[in-house]
Amino acid sequence: MQFKDYYEVLGVPRDTTAEDIKKSFRKLARKYHPDVSKEKDAEARMKDVNEAYAVLSDPEKRAAYDQLGKGHHPGEEFRPPPDWDAGFEFSGSGYSPGEAAGFSDFFEQIFGRAGMGRGGFGQTSSSHGNFRAQGEDHHAKVVLDVEDAFTGATRQISLRAPKVDAQGRVTLESRTLNVKIPKGIKEGQVIRLADQGAPGLGGGPAGDLLLEVHFKPHPHLRVEGRDLYLTLPVVPWEAALGAVVSVNLPGGTVKVRIPEGAQSGRQLRVRGKGIPGQPPGDLLLTIEVMLPPADTPKARAFYEQMAKEFAFDPRQGG
Repeated sequence: MQFKDYYEVLGVPRDTTAEDIKKSFRKLARKYHPDVSKEKDAEARMKDVNEAYAVLSDPEKRAAYDQLGKGHHPGEEFRPPPDWDAGFEFSGSGYSPGEAAGFSDFFEQIFGRAGMGRGGFGQTSSSHGNFRAQGEDHHAKVVLDVEDAFTGATRQISLRAPKVDAQGRVTLESRTLNVKIPKGIKEGQVIRLADQGAPGLGGGPAGDLLLEVHFKPHPHLRVEGRDLYLTLPVVPWEAALGAVVSVNLPGGTVKVRIPEGAQSGRQLRVRGKGIPGQPPGDLLLTIEVMLPPADTPKARAFYEQMAKEFAFDPRQGG
């Protein structure tokens, strides 16, 4: 996928104002609109102009794009880094799938996963003839440690929300919240913080803040739902004779029985030892037999003796 420079498409500098973006869009629309343009590539150019304006005219999309696009050049190979959008606070505004159908894969890759477009305005009501409206819900993606799911925790979460300053330029405003992480939370689950969204209108209630939980990559564990996946290294005598070994998990130590004759690649399931919940997840262990090095005369002699004693050819019949 190639990086798109939306500022270059509209012919404006990166620090331009919202008003200048609108002026440039109108000028280019008159030039490339397929109904009036004589340019041979008018339709394709108009599509690019519409896409660029859809991003740069929206403060939220523009702020996210500015953060993501630093140091990138048009046409270069591009993939958004994992969790690039974590900590961005978005409102419920956005494009429906039908409205965004004509946009590029670049647009979809960024803004189809940035948490936009999933909220909406709350219900409106009237009181004594005065208009009241609930504020919009806001959305944000937060990245936590897997350990938090085992114990629960209270974490400080920093969020950045785009704002338009008096000159019409987009800036990021930060706020920090203390958030209670419930024990047993899983990836993709949403924590709702009441009244932390947009303020209401006419005395209406504020919207809520919806935090979608994701986990940081763990050096040893892989998480799927509430199940945990782990590679379990064992020594040859544990695999050949069977053994009981200890496995360290964020929730504590688990004793696991290695069956006699276990081979590398065999998977063991320990029920109920994944992330807590109703029901809890399972722990799935993939055995990996590890050979001690023959780095001393005694160890080398041991391997030479094994070679004499065992009539075993792992390649036989292969």
